[in-house]
Amino acid sequence: MALPPAVSLQTANRILSLGRSTGYGLAKRGEYPCKVLKVGNAYRVMTADLQRLLALEEAAEEPATAQAHRGAPTREEVARGCCCHCRCRPPPDS
Repeated sequence: MALPPAVSLQTANRILSLGRSTGYGLAKRGEYPCKVLKVGNAYRVMTADLQRLLALEEAAEEPATAQAHRGAPTREEVARGCCCHCRCRPPPDS
């Protein structure tokens, strides 16, 4: 998380598990999954876009029931023992 506002394409490729050729090819065609700036001969990837993309991937991997719940827990949630009021998991073992 301690990244500068923009990172090299090589760094972004490593974070996204993309090979060098694939990453540069996507950037050249304008198909890279994050915003890419061309500065001279170098490509720079915006860190904020990269972090948003990673957050979306993490959210897609979570079950649908793990979506955040706003407000106080309902009686049903308390009865089920939900620890975080989001209906996602039982309370930790004490």
